Amino acid sequence: MSNRDLVGIMMPNGSFLLEWVDSSKKINKSRTLLQKEIYKRFDTGTDAWLLFLGFSDPKVDLSESVDFWRGFAGLFAAKLTGTPELENLRQNVSLSISPDEIRQYLEQAPMMAGSDYLNEDFLADVWARLNMEFQTAIEVYDGSVADFIKSYSPRVHLVGRIFFHLVENSKSDYPFAFLATYSTRLNQQGKSKHLPLKFALREYADHKNKLLELLSTVHLAAKNSSIIADLIESGEIFHPLAWSAKEAFLFLKDIPVFEKAGILCRIPNWWKKSRSSVSLEIKFGDKKPSFVGMDAILNFNAHLFLGDTPLSVAEVRRLLEESEGLAFIKNKWVAVDPKKLEETLAAYENAKKMMAGQDIQLRDALRFQLNPQKLLNITEDNANVEISHGKWLKSVVNKLKVPDLISSVDTGKGFKGNLRKYQQQGLNWLFFLHSLGFGACLADDMGLGKTVQVLAFLNRLKFASRQGRAISAASLLVIPASLISNWEKEIKTFTPELNFFIAHPGANPTRNIETEYKNRINEYDLVITTYALTKRYKWLQTNKWYYLILDEAQAIKNPGAKQTKTLKDFKAQNRIIMTGTPVENRLSDLWSLFDFVNPGLLGNANEFKKFSKRLQKDHSGYARLRTLINPYILRRLKTDKTIISDLPDKVEMKTYAGLSKKQVFLYKQMVDEIKIKIAENNGIARKGIILSSLMKFKQLCNHPDQYLGTGGYDEKESGKFERLREICEIIYEKREKVLVFTQFKEMTEPLCLFMESIFKRQGLLIHGSIPVAKRKKIINDFQQEKYVPFMVLSLKVGGVGLNLTEANHVIHFDRWWNPAVENQATDRAFRIGQQKNVIVHKFITRGTVEEKIDMMLEEKKKLSNDIITSTSEAWITEMDDKKLVDLFSLSL
Repeated sequence: MSNRDLVGIMMPNGSFLLEWVDSSKKINKSRTLLQKEIYKRFDTGTDAWLLFLGFSDPKVDLSESVDFWRGFAGLFAAKLTGTPELENLRQNVSLSISPDEIRQYLEQAPMMAGSDYLNEDFLADVWARLNMEFQTAIEVYDGSVADFIKSYSPRVHLVGRIFFHLVENSKSDYPFAFLATYSTRLNQQGKSKHLPLKFALREYADHKNKLLELLSTVHLAAKNSSIIADLIESGEIFHPLAWSAKEAFLFLKDIPVFEKAGILCRIPNWWKKSRSSVSLEIKFGDKKPSFVGMDAILNFNAHLFLGDTPLSVAEVRRLLEESEGLAFIKNKWVAVDPKKLEETLAAYENAKKMMAGQDIQLRDALRFQLNPQKLLNITEDNANVEISHGKWLKSVVNKLKVPDLISSVDTGKGFKGNLRKYQQQGLNWLFFLHSLGFGACLADDMGLGKTVQVLAFLNRLKFASRQGRAISAASLLVIPASLISNWEKEIKTFTPELNFFIAHPGANPTRNIETEYKNRINEYDLVITTYALTKRYKWLQTNKWYYLILDEAQAIKNPGAKQTKTLKDFKAQNRIIMTGTPVENRLSDLWSLFDFVNPGLLGNANEFKKFSKRLQKDHSGYARLRTLINPYILRRLKTDKTIISDLPDKVEMKTYAGLSKKQVFLYKQMVDEIKIKIAENNGIARKGIILSSLMKFKQLCNHPDQYLGTGGYDEKESGKFERLREICEIIYEKREKVLVFTQFKEMTEPLCLFMESIFKRQGLLIHGSIPVAKRKKIINDFQQEKYVPFMVLSLKVGGVGLNLTEANHVIHFDRWWNPAVENQATDRAFRIGQQKNVIVHKFITRGTVEEKIDMMLEEKKKLSNDIITSTSEAWITEMDDKKLVDLFSLSL
């Protein structure tokens, strides 16, 4: 037994990644062996693993993600083995997949890593690759196609030359007709024709072995089908037959047996499309409720249908009296499953009682899509029940799914900046949800401006309150401590009239936050605090907030964590979560996030756990789950040109990090020392001291251990390391690639080791001591399709002559303070051949010399262009003592 499980991940570049992960449950021997063989074939770098997966034993459990691809590749395998004359076609065979089949597989896709990239084009490409893999492999295979297939799976039988036909026969007392045929070659061109099976008795009268070979698939089917066994024994298999509905039903039930044996079946389309006879449709929300929100009371009604045709209860009861398995009603043949039909009828009766006796809240109406059995008090999962939206609710959900349909709202007075089209749509969507009283999950890809969309929304709320719609309380924003500076900068840039307060001692070191602000907290539009402080400050917990907003909301994905429980107990009129991480990657995280955003929507924890267990057998539940949650999730990807048409190919953003306590202590100590040294020296000595100190400040802002030379590089002792983790965790979640630049050779290895712990695999490293010839191999390794998540480079070496277009993130861990040098490094990724949008993160330590010099460089009026583009930092040495002290001093 092992506890290592194999999972499948879709990559941004359209490729696959198979990863071994630790599992909480023991993996049995058969699963372990199959997984090892799959990975071995995957490791060859070809699509042979996909073909092997399609033929693998479906009885052996695999992870949900790998099992999904087994099902998809299994469809290819089934179509391949079901292709007539495959032996003659060999490498010329080309199998097609219909748009409906692709959509069906999309709907049934489980929650898995890389689901952002799963779409119709991705599945169509995988199908084409399966075609190509088979064609390539069979062309060089020295043997029959049957032997080739057997090498993958001894269980699988190629389709033979026997065909079973079942057609409707309305002119006879027997409503169905059966005929067995076989294909035979008629000319030298190899063209074939179907003949009734009785002609085979004549054709092979003198060749009994050939007749037995022809009938091998029929005899194989007879082992598991009594109706075919009887036909063989009586000899009626060779003759046309008129059948009753009961006989036809027995035949139709055994279709999977015949197909597995290698017999092609031509049967009525109505059996292929639907096996169920009658469905119950419950429709919620035809009329707009008197008030909106998850507690809104909806009207609903229930109807019985046969396809699109309404049925009465009397007609359903008449169907129940049919005992032959098939019934003809409303000019249609339908399958009659008495047990399922009884359950459906019972569900209808229960629904009618509910309609007469109670109202239903919107929250319950929506979540019953996951588990209609609970609504209708049905103990068995047998009834065929469909939950649908009425006119009003359908229009609301359509708008939420397609923000283009929502009326535009303005950002409000005082908003500085212009929203891109997709950002305006995000604002419209948030405000529409606000008008309905629904919580929201803004999950746009990193770099698309989630912060500015939420600020525009808050500014709009403030503006609306000035028009007479008063806001009674402040909104609370909860963020990681490392994001305080980023939010503060964005607020001052875009919404300067937004009255905000940072409830964090680091932002207000001289004030007693609790005594000074807890009694006047609602004087603000927005209060900002950190996840850690929500557990410490009781007054934050007891206040009633207008909006409760969580940034980096993956912090509450664990429902059992104290932090999660604390935040779910906060009182707020409504809630928003923000995350750049795909929310659908793990089913276990999804419930916790939505239990915060729209409590009760996914039921309680036990209900969702039961639903999750059923998903292992009934994959159609994934479609119901997505239908339920998608209206409240807005996720746009950088790669989607149909939405992000106005996004520049390169997005630059400043990423602010705080200082750890150790960094603050050492920084202040260094400032005290430099004050004395500057005052005591002048001339060349003064310049040397300034440049030396500047270098030490940079090292300290990176990590105290770099400045002290002590090694260790504990993450908690560096604000930049903590911020680097947060960014790289999102990059890893999407399996994207990143370049990290530092000007210090001694920082490259600690950064490399730290990032290996985030990405759970090795990255690459380039600095001045690595020979040029070796650098070429490192670059080639990074540029390969195989997933190498990151490369750490020293700025001078990495900034020249390298082509690293596989990366779509660039991080400048420390600043060169020379735009030309930094841009040259950035262009290792952003250059000809780059097919992805590149996001550039420029790290700045808040309140330090890094931030002050960055601000000076932004103020071009104070510095001439030739100073800004200078390759040295000598211009800093020309400052007078007072300006230098101000520059180096810590401003928290």
